[in-house]
Amino acid sequence: MRAGADVLQAFTFYSTDDKLYLAGNLEGESVTCHDLNEAACKIVQEVAAEGDDVLICGGCSPTPSYMEGKGKEAIVQQEFQKQVEVFANKEEVDFLLCEFMGHVEECEWAIETMKDAGKPVACTMRIGPMGDVNGVPPGECAVRMAKAGADVVGLNCLYDVNTSLKTIEIMKTALDEAGLSPYLMIQPLGYHCPEVEDMLEGYILLPETPFGLEPRLLTRFDVRKFARAAYELGVRYLGGCCGFEPYHIRALAEELAPERGRLPKASAKHEPWGGALKGSMFDFVRKR
Repeated sequence: MRAGADVLQAFTFYSTDDKLYLAGNLEGESVTCHDLNEAACKIVQEVAAEGDDVLICGGCSPTPSYMEGKGKEAIVQQEFQKQVEVFANKEEVDFLLCEFMGHVEECEWAIETMKDAGKPVACTMRIGPMGDVNGVPPGECAVRMAKAGADVVGLNCLYDVNTSLKTIEIMKTALDEAGLSPYLMIQPLGYHCPEVEDMLEGYILLPETPFGLEPRLLTRFDVRKFARAAYELGVRYLGGCCGFEPYHIRALAEELAPERGRLPKASAKHEPWGGALKGSMFDFVRKR
């Protein structure tokens, strides 16, 4: 938030009862989706109360039940309904986001369920230029999400900033051709991994995953370049997924400060692009 985020997302990734049940059986204990989402809401609301006009987002995730072919209304949408329940009953939650989706059909089922909550709905897929797990092209995925009722469509995770920019451009072109105009969203990886662009599993296939990825980290300069390119493409919801740190979010906010009309609070300690740091280093060298 202090780095400039306009949205605080409740930390509820994979908080779906069928997933938690599987994990609980492995660990010998379980927690319900309702309990986890309730706790996450309390945390994010406490932080938001310290800030200036931030939005709160309730996060929903894919369901193992979909992959198991358990059926739309009887099982899968019930799992989404349980995820949405806590968020739908809280005035502080401004909108809902279903993220990390691999199948556009499951996106459609999720969007239908989330729309019943009466809040704006966003949906992001973990896809690159090859499309979803079943080979549905990115453009078709975007159109189907928009037609299902999503107010925001886009991408998150698995691919880096450059691959995500290529994919969102494909999605935008298809939406334009279909006469649809949802907002666009990107939350890419915080790592460089161009070699996985044509792999459905994305960065998961890298030998460095998960604990040796630091050499691939984006710099602040990389993030600012990404922010400007995404904005010029028409993307208005920018963020990050795995690998993104608060300083990356600050870089996004600083790059788009002219459009946003303000700098983040955390920018008070330095000049944009590290100007203050450079100045102090040059002074130190001259004195030496």
